[in-house]
Amino acid sequence: MTRGLFGTVAVAMLALGCGHGEAEWQGKLGEIATMQGQLRDLTGERDHLREQLDGMQASNSTMAHRLEELGQNVSALQAQGQQQATALTEAQQREAELRRRQQLAESRLSTYRNMVAQFQSMISAGQLRVRTVRGRMVIELPAGILFDSGRAELRAEGQQVLQQVAAVLAQIRERDFLVAGHTDNVQLGRGGRFADNWELSAGRALNVVRFLATHNVAAVHLGGAGYAEFQPARPNDTDENRAQNRRVEIILMPNIEELPDLSSLDNAPAPAPAPAPAPAAPR
Repeated sequence: MTRGLFGTVAVAMLALGCGHGEAEWQGKLGEIATMQGQLRDLTGERDHLREQLDGMQASNSTMAHRLEELGQNVSALQAQGQQQATALTEAQQREAELRRRQQLAESRLSTYRNMVAQFQSMISAGQLRVRTVRGRMVIELPAGILFDSGRAELRAEGQQVLQQVAAVLAQIRERDFLVAGHTDNVQLGRGGRFADNWELSAGRALNVVRFLATHNVAAVHLGGAGYAEFQPARPNDTDENRAQNRRVEIILMPNIEELPDLSSLDNAPAPAPAPAPAPAAPR
């Protein structure tokens, strides 16, 4: 623009030198003034546009910074939301497990109450008692009712008692029963049928198992074990206590769904190795 102006002035001077009139010279000067005014306007417009550009660049930088911060905040919020969703899922799973256990406990309690009610007449007659041992229901029958001393064959009275027990147990489906034989700590005499209290208690338990299996209790849910004198109900210090220790127990075993969920142990991290002992200080 400046070069154009100088060019115009030069043309005007040449024209004057060539003999052009005063009016023409004044006209050229007017054109120069007009062009100078246009130049000032264009310069002002350029400066204004530059200010706008600088402002837009500053605004863009601010917006870019805010967008970056927002992106970080969004990532943090997403991570927090994922953690909360995971925590909610775990809480719902724990609640469902607690409800399941509560339902099982209520069902088990109902079964126990019904069983005790049906055994009530036998309990009152002293033929058996029902108790809870380590969270399991145990039907306890005195050995003196079932067997003669030192023998494992069921007496007639014992068979009558077991018939009533079998009629109740047969109503309980999908439940395992462990028949456990127990003795006192008095050792058997030599020359008898059983070498020791292990054999006697096991033989008595197995005969009860066979009797129940032939009286409508599913054999697949029956098992037997002998514990000899090693799980006494009372100290073996009096005749009365020893008589209570000579017994057969029918234990209601827990179903698999009643056991705690141990699946998480499959993925549990291995325990950290113990740190090496520090070297002994020199003497």
